[in-house]
Amino acid sequence: MTWFRRLRYRAEPPMARKRYVIQHAIPSADGSLPPMGTKAEIVTGLATCNTGPDRPEGSILYGPGIELVIAPGEDPVRQMEMAVTDDDIAWTIIHRMKKQFGWKFIDPESGRTF
Repeated sequence: MTWFRRLRYRAEPPMARKRYVIQHAIPSADGSLPPMGTKAEIVTGLATCNTGPDRPEGSILYGPGIELVIAPGEDPVRQMEMAVTDDDIAWTIIHRMKKQFGWKFIDPESGRTF
């Protein structure tokens, strides 16, 4: 096998997913994390963004270009983790969630908030 054939069949490395933390944009008076809502309210609200769990009691919500993780047993929800799985379509949904729910998105690597 020539070097060309070996290069041709090399698998592409998987892309790293960009992760964000989602919280309520308005802090509470005592400095603690204010609740974003109950799990049921969040799941119902995110249905308008075509985002939902794969099973009724699931804690991972799948949407266009994103995956949201709610900590199991956390109700009311105070924060969620979001993974961007497809940059091309995810940002439309992220901006819609920010506008509709008033959440803030934090990049844990850089500390930037939007």
